[in-house]
Amino acid sequence: MIYTRPRVIGMFFLGFVAGLPFPLVFATLSLWLRSVDIERATIGFFAWIGITYSIKFLWAPVMDRLSLPGLTKYFGQRRSWMLLAQAGIIAGLVGMSFTDPTTHMVTMILFALLVAFSSATQDVAIDAYRIEAVELDWQGAMAAMYQAGWRIGAALIAGAGALYIAKYTNWTAAYLAMAAAMLVGVVTVLIISEPEHSIDRSTLSDEQRVIDYLARSAHVPETWRKITAWFIGAVICPFTDFFRRNAQQAMVILLFVSIYRISDIVLGNMAYPFFYDLGFEFDEIASVAKIFGFFMTLAGAFAGGVLVVRFGIMRILLVGAILVAVANLMYAQLAMSGKSLAGLAIVISGDNFSAGFAGSAFIAYLSSLTNRAYTATQYALFSSLMTLAPKIISGFSGVIVDSYGYVSFFVYASVMGIPAIILVIYLMRREK
Repeated sequence: MIYTRPRVIGMFFLGFVAGLPFPLVFATLSLWLRSVDIERATIGFFAWIGITYSIKFLWAPVMDRLSLPGLTKYFGQRRSWMLLAQAGIIAGLVGMSFTDPTTHMVTMILFALLVAFSSATQDVAIDAYRIEAVELDWQGAMAAMYQAGWRIGAALIAGAGALYIAKYTNWTAAYLAMAAAMLVGVVTVLIISEPEHSIDRSTLSDEQRVIDYLARSAHVPETWRKITAWFIGAVICPFTDFFRRNAQQAMVILLFVSIYRISDIVLGNMAYPFFYDLGFEFDEIASVAKIFGFFMTLAGAFAGGVLVVRFGIMRILLVGAILVAVANLMYAQLAMSGKSLAGLAIVISGDNFSAGFAGSAFIAYLSSLTNRAYTATQYALFSSLMTLAPKIISGFSGVIVDSYGYVSFFVYASVMGIPAIILVIYLMRREK
């Protein structure tokens, strides 16, 4: 059975702790801020905290090569970095829980940045582990399990769970509970085994040429030669390897990666403030948008994972891109019709199913682009590009809503998905 292998099951729990911090610095945090009368424009600018996720490729080379004293020896390269990142997430969430955003906004931003930075670091380590832990044929299953865990952490726990706790107690208790939930990740890392980190012959050949060149540079101090060799091997080689393998299509692939998720990420920054402004209560948002939405995302993720195996990655990427753009238009319809639990359920069904469906295909696609010798660095580059442009643009989402209203904003978010559809078709034809 495709979903019963131990490492595939372990990916579920790693996905859980990868998803848990995300809404706590975005969707859930935006609802917290809106509920205490923080302006929508200010909430929109909080999206720029997400740029932390978009620049993680800058420190990913360090995670590929640098050992952590006292940790790597006992846990291995990937697991040691996971543990360090999880400690940072827990510390940041505890700090946020005791901060009042109405009087200490700067402190809240700093703690949110700590959570985002640590979460992005954890993502790099988990993505590298996922790609190295199983062969390519199983990446679709790994992606589906990762998404399932991610959505439980993000939707049920950090989404619905945090909202229920906040409604019946307060936001301090909610964020402390989320910090405690991160211990699931610590336990998982202690149980799983470190994957094998292999380097193919062509990659070894590239790096050996660098070593040979530096060996002939006797006039350069040995310390500088070692630093240069490490920098070239950890930073330069991963990027030259990608361009060497993909030749003329490399720039097109990078452009596609940078815009595929732009439609749903831009919309997502204003989704919770929209529900709140429409008149929905915390428990209604939690029950429909999070709990019910989770099952729709799970259905989409597993459907996407299975269909990737059956029909290939590119076809499912195309279907996913179309579904996401259409789902965003459903938000515009809800904005025009007004508050309705049935309408909210329909919108959440379309949005979450399409997100899960497209997500499985996209994760599998990004995994197929990596060289296992540079897993952390290359995948971090791809996933960083995936969110960089959307996060920059979504920072202005509150300004757009204030200026033009929710209906125009949702139509605008849907139109943003058209370039991704065009590029999928182009890449499919080039592949043939």
